[in-house]
Amino acid sequence: MFFDAKDYAAAARVLGGLVEEVPEQTGPRLLLARSYYHSAQLWRAEAELRTIVERDPVEHYARLMLGRTLQRQGRHEEAASHLRIASALAGDFEQH
Repeated sequence: MFFDAKDYAAAARVLGGLVEEVPEQTGPRLLLARSYYHSAQLWRAEAELRTIVERDPVEHYARLMLGRTLQRQGRHEEAASHLRIASALAGDFEQH
């Protein structure tokens, strides 16, 4: 509902409480990271995404989002490695 309304700050408030209740679940944490990303709270998005990637290094979407979050912060070199890993995990290999 908050995402449909593009009220990402409100979504982050609700999801923050949910993540506190079930910190081991990836789904709510990914949604929280998306809320932070879309509301330009990039350092918070980065922290949530790094937590996910630390726990599950092959979580494709978290890698992709982390790369994009780092890009938005102007950290392109650091972003590139996460985007390459996300691409590989998704099976997006270059055809030669």
